[in-house]
Amino acid sequence: MMKTIDYYIIKKFLGTFFYSIALLTVIVIIFDISEKIDDFISTQAPLKEIIFSYYMNFIPYFINLFAYLFTFIAVIFFTSKMASDSEIVAILSSGVSYRRMLLPYLYSAFFLALLSFFLANFIIPRTNKTLNTFEKTYLQNPRNIKDKDIHMQLTPEVFIFVESFNASTETGRKFSLEKINEKGLYYKLTSEKIVWDSTSDNWKVEDYFIRTIDGLNETVVSGDTMQVSMNIKPQDFTIKVEDMKTMNFLELNKFIMVEQMKGTSNILKYLVEKHKRIANPFATIILTLIGVSLSSRKVRGGIGMHLGIGITLTFSYILFMQISTVFATYGNLTPLMAAWIPNIIYMTLALVLLRFAPK
Repeated sequence: MMKTIDYYIIKKFLGTFFYSIALLTVIVIIFDISEKIDDFISTQAPLKEIIFSYYMNFIPYFINLFAYLFTFIAVIFFTSKMASDSEIVAILSSGVSYRRMLLPYLYSAFFLALLSFFLANFIIPRTNKTLNTFEKTYLQNPRNIKDKDIHMQLTPEVFIFVESFNASTETGRKFSLEKINEKGLYYKLTSEKIVWDSTSDNWKVEDYFIRTIDGLNETVVSGDTMQVSMNIKPQDFTIKVEDMKTMNFLELNKFIMVEQMKGTSNILKYLVEKHKRIANPFATIILTLIGVSLSSRKVRGGIGMHLGIGITLTFSYILFMQISTVFATYGNLTPLMAAWIPNIIYMTLALVLLRFAPK
């Protein structure tokens, strides 16, 4: 049953969190406006679009981006203030155990974790679609091109390879298509150039060779141009920066399944993103436990010392998450482990700190 002290701590926790992050959001928006004001003027972006299509959709992303840091700062700030005012001592002296005192902290942290999960997986992907539309219309939004060594599996039997692909001209170089069954390779098409024909909504190959293998028999056909029907579009050869950001959790799972069937080489980035969306919200709970254990002790230096130690730990945690992501994308670390290793390590640290927290 909730007691007065529970409501008091929850109010302090959530109030400090939302006040601090709202204050920083306003500051960031002001700086962003000063940076982009020339672009807004030159493209004649309507004020209504700037406010409602850009900045209103930017706020959820910003809140989720700094939720972990400000959760920690909020806990450190108001708990240190309570400790310096001897409120923690009074609570523990009244018969409330330290473990019982942690409950309102955990309630608040769990609420923020759910909020972060909901924002990252359902709200922000939707707002990013509006943001991307605004950026394409009024701001520069470059596209990354997957321009070399593209391997894809179109069906269980059909595999394609393109050495390089130019998204602007919708043209590929050194193209090959292979069909393989349980007996092995039975069809291979190679060409110097593949071009998207928008009129026929199909692909055209140039300077091609076709090898058809039937047991020990093999036939070779060559020609200048030929239409090739494939269940793939030019945009499938390119990676847009906003692709992952505009997919909700269900869409991302479906997209990963399709890309795994194709054998897309950069599938690790999507898997890392999927697992991070699940693992990252737990950071609010872990950092809350670390923050309470650090700041509930009354020490000389007060809030300043607590904030210094706390912010250092938080940034090391964020840095660790980024490093593990790099190892998963370019190394041998699995995406699941990359997402959860920082949580496991810092949860262990949180339990150790709680063990030595004042009781």
